[in-house]
Amino acid sequence: MMYKLIACDLDETLISDDSTICERNREAIKKALSLGVKFVPATGRGYVAIANILRELNLYNKADEYVISFNGGCISENKDNQILKFTGIPFKKAEELFNIGKNFDVCIHVYTKEKVYLYHASDDEFDYMKVRHPVEKIDDQTDLSFLKGEKIAKMIYGNQNMNYLHEVADKIKNETADLDVSYSSNRFLELNHAGINKGTGLIWLADKLGIKPEETMALGDNWNDLSMIQAAGLGIGMQNAVPDMKKDCDFITAANNNQGGVGEAIERFILKSAKD
Repeated sequence: MMYKLIACDLDETLISDDSTICERNREAIKKALSLGVKFVPATGRGYVAIANILRELNLYNKADEYVISFNGGCISENKDNQILKFTGIPFKKAEELFNIGKNFDVCIHVYTKEKVYLYHASDDEFDYMKVRHPVEKIDDQTDLSFLKGEKIAKMIYGNQNMNYLHEVADKIKNETADLDVSYSSNRFLELNHAGINKGTGLIWLADKLGIKPEETMALGDNWNDLSMIQAAGLGIGMQNAVPDMKKDCDFITAANNNQGGVGEAIERFILKSAKD
């Protein structure tokens, strides 16, 4: 099987803990691109927040190259960041989630197309986010009326205690029954529009490009990646993936995100196949 599209998570998958992309990953991606394989970042970040990553991979502002962002909430072509599909959270629902979040010990993230607004962010949370996305603190806001008319891509509740986030999710399960709920980076409870996730984003883009699901490969490390790992023809988990989701992956790399796990997978399943 020659895979034609690679959907790849960024944080803790492609990107090392020091926020760089290692040489093994960059070289393998370059070789895959030279074979005509699509390399599609599939991220919880917004598409405007990964410009430097696209530059490093020589994908920035390129026609016929794509990004799945906001956990599948947006699919865009890299040339001029042309949006092909956007499905966000209705403003009324976003307001409800904002008010619910105030009842818990969480930092509330409100993602618009261009910026992330943070409510009740610790210094650590703000520092973590500001290197990943344009951010602004909104602790002086009592509601989200200042964002009325803006498209809200998704929302997040953040806390580094994952057990606590699972407790929060259980307590608000009735209020989030109409949403797609997942987890990421071992610190975020992700809230997207119903049916919106990386898996549905991957299948939508593959179909648009005339690529069969079985001709796709997906790589990730956390729960918000599982939908695309299961949807892809080949679903690959990093060595550093959440232990409980490894059983749902077709293959687990020997290398983690710091050691070039993405490169390892491309070498094994794409570059080696091209030589055979």
